Amino acid sequence: MRSPVPASAADFRIAFLDARSLIGCRHRLRLDAENPGVLAEVREDPGVQQRRDAATAHRGKVRDELVAAAPADWVVIDPELRGAAKAAATMAAIEAGVPRIWGGLLPQEADTGRRGGVEFLLRDDDRGGYIPIIVVNHKVTDPRRPDPADFHPLTSDLFRWQPRRDKHVKLRPQPRDQQRLAHLYRMLQRYGMASPALIGGAIGLVSDRILVHDLTNVLADYDQRYADRIAVVRGELPTQPSKVPECRQCPWWVRGPAARHSDTAEPSCEATLTRMRDVSLVAPGSRADVLRLHGIETVDELAAWEGEEPDDWQHGPFAETVVTARAWIDGAPLVRRFEQVSVRRAEVEIDVDLESYQEDGAYLWGTLLDDVYRPFVTWDPLPTEDEGRSFGEFWTWLMERRAEAHAQGKSFAAYCYSRTAEDKWLYESARRFAGRPGIPTHEEVRAFVDSDEWVDMFQAVTEQFICPNGKGLKKIAPVAGFGWRDPEAGGEASMGWYRRAVGYDDAVDLSQRTRLFVYNEDDVRATQVLRDWMSKRAVAEVPSLADFAAARPAGWNTRAEHHHAGSSGTPQQTP
Repeated sequence: MRSPVPASAADFRIAFLDARSLIGCRHRLRLDAENPGVLAEVREDPGVQQRRDAATAHRGKVRDELVAAAPADWVVIDPELRGAAKAAATMAAIEAGVPRIWGGLLPQEADTGRRGGVEFLLRDDDRGGYIPIIVVNHKVTDPRRPDPADFHPLTSDLFRWQPRRDKHVKLRPQPRDQQRLAHLYRMLQRYGMASPALIGGAIGLVSDRILVHDLTNVLADYDQRYADRIAVVRGELPTQPSKVPECRQCPWWVRGPAARHSDTAEPSCEATLTRMRDVSLVAPGSRADVLRLHGIETVDELAAWEGEEPDDWQHGPFAETVVTARAWIDGAPLVRRFEQVSVRRAEVEIDVDLESYQEDGAYLWGTLLDDVYRPFVTWDPLPTEDEGRSFGEFWTWLMERRAEAHAQGKSFAAYCYSRTAEDKWLYESARRFAGRPGIPTHEEVRAFVDSDEWVDMFQAVTEQFICPNGKGLKKIAPVAGFGWRDPEAGGEASMGWYRRAVGYDDAVDLSQRTRLFVYNEDDVRATQVLRDWMSKRAVAEVPSLADFAAARPAGWNTRAEHHHAGSSGTPQQTP
Protein backbone atom coordinates (compact mmCIF):
# COMPACT_ATOMS: atom_id res chain seq x y z
CA MET A 1 0.00 0.00 0.00
CA ARG A 2 1.42 3.36 -1.00
CA SER A 3 1.23 6.44 1.15
CA PRO A 4 -1.49 8.87 0.02
CA VAL A 5 -0.27 12.15 -1.46
CA PRO A 6 -2.04 15.41 -2.30
CA ALA A 7 -3.33 15.84 -5.83
CA SER A 8 -1.18 18.84 -6.59
CA ALA A 9 1.98 20.28 -5.11
CA ALA A 10 0.70 23.69 -6.19
CA ASP A 11 -1.94 23.47 -3.46
CA PHE A 12 0.70 24.22 -0.82
CA ARG A 13 3.46 26.62 0.01
CA ILE A 14 6.59 24.51 -0.52
CA ALA A 15 7.85 23.40 2.87
CA PHE A 16 9.75 20.38 4.06
CA LEU A 17 9.75 18.46 7.31
CA ASP A 18 12.12 15.79 8.59
CA ALA A 19 11.53 13.32 11.40
CA ARG A 20 13.35 15.41 14.01
CA SER A 21 10.48 17.90 13.93
CA LEU A 22 7.84 15.33 14.82
CA ILE A 23 8.74 15.46 18.52
CA GLY A 24 8.96 18.71 20.42
CA CYS A 25 7.42 22.15 20.48
CA ARG A 26 4.98 23.02 17.67
CA HIS A 27 5.41 26.75 18.31
CA ARG A 28 9.16 26.52 17.85
CA LEU A 29 8.56 24.65 14.60
CA ARG A 30 6.42 27.53 13.30
CA LEU A 31 8.87 30.22 14.40
CA ASP A 32 11.75 28.37 12.76
CA ALA A 33 9.77 28.04 9.52
CA GLU A 34 8.62 31.66 9.41
CA ASN A 35 11.98 33.16 10.39
CA PRO A 36 14.62 31.08 8.59
CA GLY A 37 17.34 33.74 8.75
CA VAL A 38 16.79 35.19 12.20
CA LEU A 39 18.73 32.54 14.08
CA ALA A 40 21.58 32.26 11.59
CA GLU A 41 23.85 34.32 13.80
CA VAL A 42 22.70 32.76 17.08
CA ARG A 43 25.33 30.49 18.54
CA GLU A 44 24.08 26.96 18.89
CA ASP A 45 23.83 25.62 22.42
CA PRO A 46 27.23 23.98 23.14
CA GLY A 47 25.57 20.95 24.66
CA VAL A 48 23.46 20.39 21.54
CA GLN A 49 26.51 20.66 19.31
CA GLN A 50 28.50 18.27 21.49
CA ARG A 51 25.71 15.70 21.45
CA ARG A 52 25.52 16.01 17.67
CA ASP A 53 29.27 15.52 17.36
CA ALA A 54 29.13 12.50 19.66
CA ALA A 55 26.29 11.01 17.61
CA THR A 56 28.26 11.51 14.39
CA ALA A 57 31.29 9.78 15.88
CA HIS A 58 29.13 6.89 17.14
CA ARG A 59 27.55 6.40 13.73
CA GLY A 60 30.96 6.40 12.08
CA LYS A 61 32.16 3.72 14.46
CA VAL A 62 29.12 1.53 13.79
CA ARG A 63 29.47 2.01 10.01
CA ASP A 64 33.12 0.98 10.04
CA GLU A 65 32.37 -2.12 12.10
CA LEU A 66 29.47 -3.25 9.95
CA VAL A 67 31.09 -2.62 6.58
CA ALA A 68 34.37 -4.26 7.60
CA ALA A 69 32.51 -7.48 8.48
CA ALA A 70 31.10 -7.96 4.94
CA PRO A 71 32.36 -5.26 2.55
CA ALA A 72 30.94 -6.96 -0.57
CA ASP A 73 27.39 -6.58 0.79
CA TRP A 74 27.56 -2.82 1.21
CA VAL A 75 27.19 0.35 -0.79
CA VAL A 76 28.25 3.39 1.23
CA ILE A 77 26.75 6.60 -0.14
CA ASP A 78 29.40 9.33 -0.37
CA PRO A 79 28.56 11.84 2.40
CA GLU A 80 30.24 14.64 0.43
CA LEU A 81 27.68 14.46 -2.40
CA ARG A 82 25.13 17.23 -2.71
CA GLY A 83 21.58 16.36 -1.71
CA ALA A 84 20.15 15.56 -5.13
CA ALA A 85 23.16 13.45 -6.11
CA LYS A 86 23.06 11.61 -2.81
CA ALA A 87 19.35 10.82 -3.25
CA ALA A 88 19.99 9.62 -6.81
CA ALA A 89 22.81 7.35 -5.63
CA THR A 90 20.56 5.94 -2.91
CA MET A 91 17.72 5.17 -5.30
CA ALA A 92 20.14 3.58 -7.76
CA ALA A 93 21.43 1.27 -5.04
CA ILE A 94 17.87 0.38 -3.99
CA GLU A 95 16.83 -0.37 -7.58
CA ALA A 96 19.95 -2.53 -8.00
CA GLY A 97 18.90 -4.58 -4.97
CA VAL A 98 22.06 -3.91 -2.96
CA PRO A 99 21.85 -6.00 0.26
CA ARG A 100 22.94 -3.19 2.59
CA ILE A 101 23.13 0.56 2.03
CA TRP A 102 24.79 3.01 4.41
CA GLY A 103 24.12 6.75 4.58
CA GLY A 104 21.13 6.80 2.26
CA LEU A 105 19.14 9.94 1.50
CA LEU A 106 15.64 9.51 0.11
CA PRO A 107 14.28 11.99 -2.46
CA GLN A 108 12.46 14.87 -0.78
CA GLU A 109 8.79 15.13 -1.64
CA ALA A 110 7.50 18.54 -2.69
CA ASP A 111 3.86 17.46 -2.36
CA THR A 112 3.95 15.76 1.05
CA GLY A 113 6.87 17.81 2.39
CA ARG A 114 8.72 14.74 3.62
CA ARG A 115 12.49 14.61 3.59
CA GLY A 116 14.92 12.40 5.44
CA GLY A 117 17.94 10.17 5.43
CA VAL A 118 18.69 6.85 7.07
CA GLU A 119 21.90 5.33 8.35
CA PHE A 120 21.20 1.77 7.22
CA LEU A 121 18.85 0.27 4.64
CA LEU A 122 18.60 -3.52 4.83
CA ARG A 123 17.13 -5.50 1.95
CA ASP A 124 14.38 -7.88 3.07
CA ASP A 125 15.40 -11.05 1.26
CA ASP A 126 12.24 -12.90 2.29
CA ARG A 127 9.52 -10.37 1.41
CA GLY A 128 11.21 -7.79 -0.80
CA GLY A 129 11.76 -4.11 -0.23
CA TYR A 130 13.96 -2.50 2.40
CA ILE A 131 13.88 -2.19 6.19
CA PRO A 132 15.02 1.18 7.59
CA ILE A 133 17.49 0.92 10.47
CA ILE A 134 18.61 4.00 12.37
CA VAL A 135 21.75 4.41 14.50
CA VAL A 136 21.23 6.54 17.60
CA ASN A 137 23.46 7.84 20.36
CA HIS A 138 21.25 6.77 23.25
CA LYS A 139 20.33 3.47 24.84
CA VAL A 140 17.45 1.59 23.24
CA THR A 141 17.48 -1.36 25.67
CA ASP A 142 18.62 -2.14 29.19
CA PRO A 143 20.11 -5.46 30.27
CA ARG A 144 18.02 -7.77 32.40
CA ARG A 145 18.32 -11.25 33.74
CA PRO A 146 16.29 -13.84 31.83
CA ASP A 147 13.07 -14.38 33.71
CA PRO A 148 9.36 -14.73 33.01
CA ALA A 149 7.92 -11.54 31.52
CA ASP A 150 4.79 -10.46 29.68
CA PHE A 151 6.85 -9.12 26.80
CA HIS A 152 10.28 -9.77 25.35
CA PRO A 153 11.51 -7.36 22.67
CA LEU A 154 12.50 -8.52 19.23
CA THR A 155 16.21 -8.10 18.46
CA SER A 156 18.61 -9.27 15.79
CA ASP A 157 22.31 -9.95 15.61
CA LEU A 158 24.20 -6.92 14.35
CA PHE A 159 25.75 -8.71 11.38
CA ARG A 160 23.15 -11.34 10.47
CA TRP A 161 19.48 -10.44 10.25
CA GLN A 162 17.74 -12.98 12.49
CA PRO A 163 15.02 -11.30 14.60
CA ARG A 164 14.20 -13.28 17.75
CA ARG A 165 12.58 -12.67 21.11
CA ASP A 166 15.33 -11.50 23.45
CA LYS A 167 15.04 -12.44 27.13
CA HIS A 168 18.24 -10.62 28.06
CA VAL A 169 17.08 -7.03 27.50
CA LYS A 170 14.12 -4.79 28.24
CA LEU A 171 12.94 -1.83 26.19
CA ARG A 172 13.81 1.78 26.87
CA PRO A 173 10.82 3.55 25.29
CA GLN A 174 11.96 6.02 22.62
CA PRO A 175 8.97 7.56 20.77
CA ARG A 176 11.27 9.71 18.65
CA ASP A 177 12.92 6.59 17.23
CA GLN A 178 9.57 5.06 16.32
CA GLN A 179 8.38 8.28 14.70
CA ARG A 180 11.55 8.52 12.62
CA LEU A 181 11.23 4.92 11.47
CA ALA A 182 7.59 5.51 10.51
CA HIS A 183 8.65 8.61 8.58
CA LEU A 184 11.29 6.64 6.67
CA TYR A 185 8.87 3.78 6.08
CA ARG A 186 6.36 6.13 4.45
CA MET A 187 9.11 7.55 2.23
CA LEU A 188 10.18 4.06 1.11
CA GLN A 189 6.54 3.11 0.65
CA ARG A 190 6.03 5.95 -1.82
CA TYR A 191 8.36 4.19 -4.26
CA GLY A 192 7.14 0.69 -3.49
CA MET A 193 10.44 -0.02 -1.73
CA ALA A 194 9.23 -0.62 1.82
CA SER A 195 9.29 -4.14 3.22
CA PRO A 196 5.78 -5.54 3.74
CA ALA A 197 6.94 -6.63 7.19
CA LEU A 198 6.02 -3.19 8.62
CA ILE A 199 9.14 -3.09 10.78
CA GLY A 200 12.19 -0.91 11.36
CA GLY A 201 15.31 -1.22 13.46
CA ALA A 202 17.46 0.81 15.84
CA ILE A 203 21.10 0.35 16.85
CA GLY A 204 21.68 2.13 20.12
CA LEU A 205 24.58 3.43 22.14
CA VAL A 206 25.54 -0.10 23.15
CA SER A 207 25.85 -1.30 19.56
CA ASP A 208 25.62 -5.03 20.24
CA ARG A 209 22.29 -5.79 18.57
CA ILE A 210 19.49 -4.32 16.46
CA LEU A 211 16.25 -3.57 18.26
CA VAL A 212 13.32 -4.37 15.97
CA HIS A 213 10.33 -2.01 16.07
CA ASP A 214 6.91 -3.18 14.92
CA LEU A 215 5.43 -0.18 13.09
CA THR A 216 1.93 -1.62 12.70
CA ASN A 217 0.46 0.49 15.51
CA VAL A 218 2.82 3.43 15.04
CA LEU A 219 1.94 4.51 11.50
CA ALA A 220 -1.56 5.83 12.28
CA ASP A 221 -0.21 8.04 15.08
CA TYR A 222 2.65 9.12 12.82
CA ASP A 223 0.26 10.07 9.99
CA GLN A 224 -1.84 12.20 12.32
CA ARG A 225 1.21 13.83 13.88
CA TYR A 226 2.83 14.48 10.51
CA ALA A 227 -0.32 16.06 9.07
CA ASP A 228 -0.44 18.45 12.01
CA ARG A 229 3.25 19.35 11.86
CA ILE A 230 3.42 19.94 8.11
CA ALA A 231 0.34 22.17 8.38
CA VAL A 232 2.15 24.21 11.04
CA VAL A 233 5.21 24.59 8.83
CA ARG A 234 3.03 25.63 5.88
CA GLY A 235 1.35 28.31 7.97
CA GLU A 236 -2.02 26.60 7.88
CA LEU A 237 -2.37 26.12 11.65
CA PRO A 238 -1.75 28.72 14.38
CA THR A 239 0.41 27.99 17.42
CA GLN A 240 0.86 29.58 20.83
CA PRO A 241 3.86 29.40 23.15
CA SER A 242 3.67 27.17 26.21
CA LYS A 243 6.48 26.32 28.59
CA VAL A 244 7.92 22.83 28.10
CA PRO A 245 11.27 21.24 29.05
CA GLU A 246 12.58 22.07 25.56
CA CYS A 247 12.42 25.78 26.42
CA ARG A 248 15.64 25.52 28.43
CA GLN A 249 17.69 25.22 25.24
CA CYS A 250 15.47 27.07 22.77
CA PRO A 251 16.71 30.44 21.44
CA TRP A 252 13.12 31.66 21.02
CA TRP A 253 12.63 31.45 24.79
CA VAL A 254 14.66 34.63 25.28
CA ARG A 255 14.62 36.01 21.72
CA GLY A 256 11.62 37.10 19.72
CA PRO A 257 11.26 37.05 15.93
CA ALA A 258 11.17 40.28 13.96
CA ALA A 259 7.66 41.62 13.62
CA ARG A 260 6.27 41.26 10.13
CA HIS A 261 6.71 44.37 7.97
CA SER A 262 8.80 45.95 10.74
CA ASP A 263 12.33 45.93 12.12
CA THR A 264 10.94 45.75 15.64
CA ALA A 265 11.41 42.43 17.43
CA GLU A 266 8.38 40.66 18.81
CA PRO A 267 8.49 39.52 22.45
CA SER A 268 10.26 36.28 23.28
CA CYS A 269 8.28 33.26 24.43
CA GLU A 270 9.31 33.95 28.02
CA ALA A 271 8.19 37.56 27.82
CA THR A 272 4.95 36.62 26.10
CA LEU A 273 4.05 33.96 28.66
CA THR A 274 4.99 36.22 31.57
CA ARG A 275 2.83 39.04 30.18
CA MET A 276 -0.02 36.56 29.75
CA ARG A 277 0.72 35.08 33.18
CA ASP A 278 0.29 31.78 31.38
CA VAL A 279 -0.41 28.72 33.51
CA SER A 280 2.45 26.76 31.91
CA LEU A 281 4.92 28.95 33.81
CA VAL A 282 4.06 26.98 36.97
CA ALA A 283 2.60 23.83 35.41
CA PRO A 284 4.71 23.19 32.30
CA GLY A 285 4.27 20.52 29.66
CA SER A 286 1.30 18.17 29.79
CA ARG A 287 0.15 19.57 33.13
CA ALA A 288 -0.77 22.85 31.43
CA ASP A 289 -2.66 20.92 28.73
CA VAL A 290 -4.86 19.28 31.38
CA LEU A 291 -5.50 22.58 33.14
CA ARG A 292 -6.51 24.31 29.91
CA LEU A 293 -9.10 21.60 29.30
CA HIS A 294 -10.67 22.78 32.56
CA GLY A 295 -10.61 26.45 31.56
CA ILE A 296 -7.49 27.34 33.54
CA GLU A 297 -5.38 29.58 31.29
CA THR A 298 -3.47 31.77 33.76
CA VAL A 299 -1.45 31.41 36.93
CA ASP A 300 -4.03 33.60 38.67
CA GLU A 301 -6.91 31.32 37.68
CA LEU A 302 -5.00 28.33 39.01
CA ALA A 303 -4.17 30.17 42.23
CA ALA A 304 -7.89 30.91 42.75
CA TRP A 305 -8.93 27.27 42.35
CA GLU A 306 -11.17 25.96 45.12
CA GLY A 307 -12.98 22.67 45.47
CA GLU A 308 -12.22 19.20 44.16
CA GLU A 309 -9.27 18.54 41.89
CA PRO A 310 -9.88 17.63 38.22
CA ASP A 311 -10.78 13.98 37.68
CA ASP A 312 -8.11 13.56 35.00
CA TRP A 313 -5.24 15.06 37.00
CA GLN A 314 -2.33 12.59 37.19
CA HIS A 315 0.59 14.86 38.03
CA GLY A 316 1.01 14.63 41.78
CA PRO A 317 -0.99 16.38 44.50
CA PHE A 318 -3.18 18.98 42.81
CA ALA A 319 -3.28 21.13 45.94
CA GLU A 320 0.48 21.60 45.67
CA THR A 321 0.12 22.74 42.06
CA VAL A 322 -2.31 25.39 43.26
CA VAL A 323 0.11 26.43 45.99
CA THR A 324 2.87 26.66 43.39
CA ALA A 325 0.78 29.21 41.50
CA ARG A 326 0.15 31.24 44.66
CA ALA A 327 3.84 31.16 45.54
CA TRP A 328 4.76 32.30 42.01
CA ILE A 329 2.44 35.28 42.34
CA ASP A 330 3.99 36.09 45.71
CA GLY A 331 7.54 35.68 44.42
CA ALA A 332 8.38 32.97 46.95
CA PRO A 333 11.12 30.70 45.54
CA LEU A 334 10.26 27.89 48.00
CA VAL A 335 7.35 26.76 50.13
CA ARG A 336 7.72 24.45 53.12
CA ARG A 337 5.55 21.37 53.12
CA PHE A 338 6.04 20.82 56.88
CA GLU A 339 6.38 22.89 60.03
CA GLN A 340 9.93 21.64 60.49
CA VAL A 341 12.72 21.07 57.97
CA SER A 342 15.22 18.29 58.51
CA VAL A 343 18.17 16.74 56.75
CA ARG A 344 20.36 13.89 57.91
CA ARG A 345 23.50 15.18 59.62
CA ALA A 346 26.63 13.34 60.76
CA GLU A 347 29.80 13.98 62.70
CA VAL A 348 31.84 13.28 59.56
CA GLU A 349 30.29 14.77 56.42
CA ILE A 350 31.64 14.56 52.87
CA ASP A 351 30.11 16.26 49.85
CA VAL A 352 30.54 14.57 46.47
CA ASP A 353 29.99 15.74 42.90
CA LEU A 354 31.15 14.16 39.64
CA GLU A 355 31.78 15.50 36.17
CA SER A 356 31.24 13.21 33.18
CA TYR A 357 31.43 13.64 29.44
CA GLN A 358 28.55 12.28 27.39
CA GLU A 359 28.46 8.49 27.87
CA ASP A 360 32.27 8.22 27.65
CA GLY A 361 32.95 8.21 31.38
CA ALA A 362 33.37 10.21 34.60
CA TYR A 363 36.64 12.13 34.60
CA LEU A 364 36.35 14.04 37.89
CA TRP A 365 35.09 13.11 41.35
CA GLY A 366 35.13 16.16 43.60
CA THR A 367 34.88 15.95 47.39
CA LEU A 368 34.62 18.37 50.31
CA LEU A 369 35.64 17.36 53.85
CA ASP A 370 36.32 19.78 56.71
CA ASP A 371 36.17 22.67 54.23
CA VAL A 372 38.97 21.14 52.12
CA TYR A 373 38.26 20.41 48.45
CA ARG A 374 39.89 17.25 47.04
CA PRO A 375 39.47 16.32 43.37
CA PHE A 376 40.18 12.89 41.89
CA VAL A 377 40.68 13.38 38.16
CA THR A 378 42.05 12.08 34.89
CA TRP A 379 42.90 14.47 32.07
CA ASP A 380 43.48 11.70 29.54
CA PRO A 381 40.69 12.19 26.95
CA LEU A 382 37.74 9.89 27.63
CA PRO A 383 37.30 7.02 27.18
CA THR A 384 40.55 6.09 28.88
CA GLU A 385 41.91 3.35 31.10
CA ASP A 386 43.22 6.08 33.42
CA GLU A 387 39.63 6.76 34.44
CA GLY A 388 39.82 3.50 36.41
CA ARG A 389 42.84 4.80 38.31
CA SER A 390 41.15 8.09 39.32
CA PHE A 391 37.90 6.35 40.27
CA GLY A 392 39.76 3.73 42.31
CA GLU A 393 41.60 6.47 44.20
CA PHE A 394 38.34 8.30 44.89
CA TRP A 395 36.55 5.20 46.15
CA THR A 396 39.49 4.15 48.31
CA TRP A 397 39.74 7.61 49.89
CA LEU A 398 35.97 7.77 50.53
CA MET A 399 35.85 4.33 52.12
CA GLU A 400 38.92 5.06 54.26
CA ARG A 401 37.25 8.19 55.68
CA ARG A 402 34.13 6.16 56.32
CA ALA A 403 36.07 3.39 58.08
CA GLU A 404 37.96 5.94 60.22
CA ALA A 405 34.68 7.51 61.33
CA HIS A 406 33.26 4.13 62.27
CA ALA A 407 36.44 3.18 64.14
CA GLN A 408 36.19 6.38 66.18
CA GLY A 409 32.53 5.78 66.96
CA LYS A 410 31.44 8.74 64.84
CA SER A 411 28.50 8.94 62.48
CA PHE A 412 29.26 9.31 58.77
CA ALA A 413 27.38 10.62 55.74
CA ALA A 414 28.28 11.46 52.14
CA TYR A 415 26.08 13.92 50.25
CA CYS A 416 25.33 14.60 46.59
CA TYR A 417 22.63 16.51 44.70
CA SER A 418 20.42 14.30 42.53
CA ARG A 419 22.12 10.96 42.93
CA THR A 420 21.07 9.55 39.55
CA ALA A 421 24.35 10.49 37.84
CA GLU A 422 26.54 9.54 40.80
CA ASP A 423 24.84 6.16 41.21
CA LYS A 424 25.09 5.48 37.49
CA TRP A 425 28.85 6.13 37.33
CA LEU A 426 29.56 4.34 40.60
CA TYR A 427 28.01 1.18 39.18
CA GLU A 428 29.33 1.72 35.67
CA SER A 429 32.89 2.40 36.84
CA ALA A 430 32.83 -0.67 39.08
CA ARG A 431 31.72 -2.75 36.11
CA ARG A 432 34.15 -1.32 33.56
CA PHE A 433 37.25 -1.43 35.76
CA ALA A 434 36.49 -4.53 37.82
CA GLY A 435 39.52 -6.20 39.39
CA ARG A 436 41.82 -3.18 39.27
CA PRO A 437 43.35 -1.50 42.33
CA GLY A 438 40.80 0.28 44.49
CA ILE A 439 37.81 -0.69 42.34
CA PRO A 440 34.80 -1.91 44.35
CA THR A 441 32.59 -4.80 43.38
CA HIS A 442 29.02 -4.26 42.28
CA GLU A 443 27.84 -5.55 45.65
CA GLU A 444 30.08 -3.10 47.53
CA VAL A 445 28.68 -0.17 45.54
CA ARG A 446 25.13 -1.33 46.13
CA ALA A 447 25.71 -1.74 49.87
CA PHE A 448 26.94 1.86 50.06
CA VAL A 449 24.34 3.59 47.87
CA ASP A 450 21.50 1.69 49.55
CA SER A 451 22.67 2.71 53.02
CA ASP A 452 21.49 5.75 54.95
CA GLU A 453 25.05 7.09 54.75
CA TRP A 454 24.55 8.11 51.09
CA VAL A 455 22.28 11.17 51.21
CA ASP A 456 20.64 12.81 48.20
CA MET A 457 20.05 16.51 48.91
CA PHE A 458 17.77 16.73 45.87
CA GLN A 459 15.48 14.17 47.49
CA ALA A 460 15.54 16.10 50.76
CA VAL A 461 14.55 19.28 48.92
CA THR A 462 11.86 17.54 46.85
CA GLU A 463 10.26 15.94 49.89
CA GLN A 464 10.16 19.10 52.00
CA PHE A 465 9.70 22.02 49.60
CA ILE A 466 7.49 23.09 46.73
CA CYS A 467 9.71 24.84 44.20
CA PRO A 468 7.85 27.20 41.82
CA ASN A 469 11.00 28.03 39.84
CA GLY A 470 12.52 24.55 39.65
CA LYS A 471 14.49 22.17 41.89
CA GLY A 472 17.93 22.24 40.28
CA LEU A 473 20.89 23.05 42.50
CA LYS A 474 21.43 26.32 40.60
CA LYS A 475 17.87 27.33 41.56
CA ILE A 476 17.86 26.17 45.16
CA ALA A 477 21.33 26.96 46.52
CA PRO A 478 21.03 30.74 45.89
CA VAL A 479 17.99 30.77 48.19
CA ALA A 480 20.37 29.49 50.89
CA GLY A 481 22.80 32.28 50.06
CA PHE A 482 25.27 30.46 47.80
CA GLY A 483 26.57 31.80 44.50
CA TRP A 484 28.80 30.26 41.82
CA ARG A 485 32.04 32.06 41.03
CA ASP A 486 31.77 31.40 37.30
CA PRO A 487 28.68 33.13 35.83
CA GLU A 488 28.55 30.53 33.02
CA ALA A 489 28.69 27.53 35.36
CA GLY A 490 26.44 24.69 34.26
CA GLY A 491 26.44 21.14 33.01
CA GLU A 492 26.09 22.02 29.33
CA ALA A 493 28.82 24.68 29.45
CA SER A 494 31.18 22.32 31.25
CA MET A 495 31.07 19.96 28.25
CA GLY A 496 32.75 22.60 26.12
CA TRP A 497 35.24 23.41 28.86
CA TYR A 498 36.16 19.73 29.05
CA ARG A 499 36.77 19.44 25.32
CA ARG A 500 39.22 22.33 25.52
CA ALA A 501 40.76 21.04 28.76
CA VAL A 502 41.79 17.74 27.14
CA GLY A 503 42.48 19.08 23.64
CA TYR A 504 39.71 17.29 21.74
CA ASP A 505 39.58 19.94 19.03
CA ASP A 506 42.83 21.90 19.42
CA ALA A 507 45.74 22.33 21.80
CA VAL A 508 45.14 21.59 25.48
CA ASP A 509 43.88 24.67 27.34
CA LEU A 510 45.05 24.37 30.95
CA SER A 511 42.90 27.31 32.03
CA GLN A 512 39.81 25.21 31.32
CA ARG A 513 41.02 22.56 33.76
CA THR A 514 41.17 25.24 36.44
CA ARG A 515 37.70 26.36 35.41
CA LEU A 516 36.34 22.84 35.80
CA PHE A 517 37.91 22.48 39.24
CA VAL A 518 36.32 25.77 40.34
CA TYR A 519 32.94 24.71 38.99
CA ASN A 520 33.11 21.29 40.63
CA GLU A 521 34.28 22.75 43.94
CA ASP A 522 31.42 25.24 43.93
CA ASP A 523 28.95 22.41 43.36
CA VAL A 524 30.13 20.47 46.41
CA ARG A 525 30.24 23.65 48.50
CA ALA A 526 26.70 24.46 47.37
CA THR A 527 25.35 21.20 48.82
CA GLN A 528 27.19 21.88 52.08
CA VAL A 529 25.74 25.41 52.33
CA LEU A 530 22.28 24.13 51.45
CA ARG A 531 22.48 21.47 54.14
CA ASP A 532 23.49 23.97 56.81
CA TRP A 533 20.75 26.36 55.73
CA MET A 534 18.08 23.66 55.88
CA SER A 535 19.23 22.70 59.38
CA LYS A 536 19.36 26.22 60.80
CA ARG A 537 17.47 28.92 58.88
CA ALA A 538 15.01 27.45 56.41
CA VAL A 539 12.04 27.37 58.80
CA ALA A 540 12.40 31.08 59.55
CA GLU A 541 13.02 32.13 55.96
CA VAL A 542 10.60 30.02 53.90
CA PRO A 543 6.79 30.34 54.05
CA SER A 544 4.78 27.20 54.72
CA LEU A 545 1.82 25.58 53.01
CA ALA A 546 -0.40 27.19 55.61
CA ASP A 547 0.61 30.62 54.31
CA PHE A 548 -0.88 29.70 50.92
CA ALA A 549 -3.76 27.53 52.12
CA ALA A 550 -6.61 29.70 50.83
CA ALA A 551 -7.18 31.45 47.54
CA ARG A 552 -6.26 35.13 47.74
CA PRO A 553 -6.90 38.04 45.40
CA ALA A 554 -4.26 38.87 42.81
CA GLY A 555 -1.46 40.91 44.31
CA TRP A 556 -1.65 39.37 47.77
CA ASN A 557 1.84 38.97 49.13
CA THR A 558 2.80 36.81 52.09
CA ARG A 559 5.93 38.89 52.57
CA ALA A 560 3.78 41.50 54.24
CA GLU A 561 2.81 38.90 56.83
CA HIS A 562 5.84 36.59 57.02
CA HIS A 563 9.50 37.21 57.77
CA HIS A 564 11.70 36.01 54.89
CA ALA A 565 15.20 37.16 55.79
CA GLY A 566 17.75 35.94 53.27
CA SER A 567 15.28 34.81 50.58
CA SER A 568 16.36 35.75 47.08
CA GLY A 569 13.03 35.32 45.26
CA THR A 570 11.87 38.06 42.89
CA PRO A 571 8.16 38.85 43.21
CA GLN A 572 6.14 38.71 40.02
CA GLN A 573 4.31 41.94 39.23
CA THR A 574 0.54 41.79 39.04
CA PRO A 575 -1.20 43.89 36.36
